[in-house]
Amino acid sequence: MSDPSTTTGLVTVERPQHRTAVVTLNRPERLNAMSIDLVIELDAALNALAEDNAIAVVILTGAGRGFCSGLDLKDYGIIPNIDGLSVGRIAQRSMRYYSRLILTMRRMPQPIICAVNGPAYGGGMCLTLAAEIRIAARAAEFNATGIVNGVTSTEMAASWLLPRLIGAAHSNDLLLTGRRIDAEEALRMGLVSRVLPEEDLLPTALEMAARMAEFSQYALQMTKEVIWVNLENPSLESAVEIEDRNQLMLGFTENLQEAIRAFDQQRDPVYTDGPRTDIFGGPTTTG
Repeated sequence: MSDPSTTTGLVTVERPQHRTAVVTLNRPERLNAMSIDLVIELDAALNALAEDNAIAVVILTGAGRGFCSGLDLKDYGIIPNIDGLSVGRIAQRSMRYYSRLILTMRRMPQPIICAVNGPAYGGGMCLTLAAEIRIAARAAEFNATGIVNGVTSTEMAASWLLPRLIGAAHSNDLLLTGRRIDAEEALRMGLVSRVLPEEDLLPTALEMAARMAEFSQYALQMTKEVIWVNLENPSLESAVEIEDRNQLMLGFTENLQEAIRAFDQQRDPVYTDGPRTDIFGGPTTTG
């Protein structure tokens, strides 16, 4: 049975199926624009899920017809605890409220599927870049809005993430021209992996999450960690080294033996991430 949904007003968290949480930006009347209050609530919701050992996969999406239209230019709000701070310090701390979302998503043990249901502009596009998987509805649009608004498009790690995802040529095109691209062009660039009819977007994300939730939660976490570490790793030998070590760590669990048993018995495996009994539960050898 799924757990009841929770809400902080601007962000909802639902648990519609086993080991899956759906986080929804909930300002549909503003295309889920990023006010300070929404950003604070989203960061809190993601951090809470990061510590929820029952959740294996997180889906991030938006309410209504938009994913996230970026910074709310009309009502972006004021950060808390600013008494005694200079204007410069307030501005710097405000920026951190937005940019830390990328690090929060990166540090979560659960893989994140971003279901982009509509416009993802500016900081909204940046949020999608921090997810491990991005799928889009046909109505989705992507836009680096900063340059259009007289500031830079290099915000919330976009200048680091975007070229690594789609290459420098496409990344520079988007960040410097401020042009909007639709879901099909995003697919051709490699920014998203699937484009779907609007009505199929969330069901497909849930189906993907359900499949992933059948796997070892430890293996999902370790795969996510190595994906990110090797995105920053300039050395092939170092990349192989960390892959080998993480594979050995999983090899010391009972998971592979369970996979073999399940194959022989023609059933689905049930992974517990427990230690291998043939190694740790067997007789001690010396020599």
